[in-house]
Amino acid sequence: MSSKHQITIPVAAFGEAGLREGDVVRVSAVGRGRVVVARVDDLIDEFAGSLSSGGDLGRAVRRLRGEWD
Repeated sequence: MSSKHQITIPVAAFGEAGLREGDVVRVSAVGRGRVVVARVDDLIDEFAGSLSSGGDLGRAVRRLRGEWD
C-alpha cells in the first residue's frame, strides 16, 4: 500500500473479478483487514427494483450513466 493509500490489484484477480479499466467501483470495509471492491453497475443490478419505483429508478440511473460516457 502506498503512502497515499493506493493499492495495485494483480492482473489475474482483476480479470477473474470481471473488472475493466475505467469501471466505477465501491470499496467497503468488511471487518478488520478486509475490504470488498464491487463494480457500481453490479450494485445497481443487485438492488434494482428494491424500491417501489417499478424499476424506473434503475433505468434512470443507467440512462444518466450513459450520458457520462
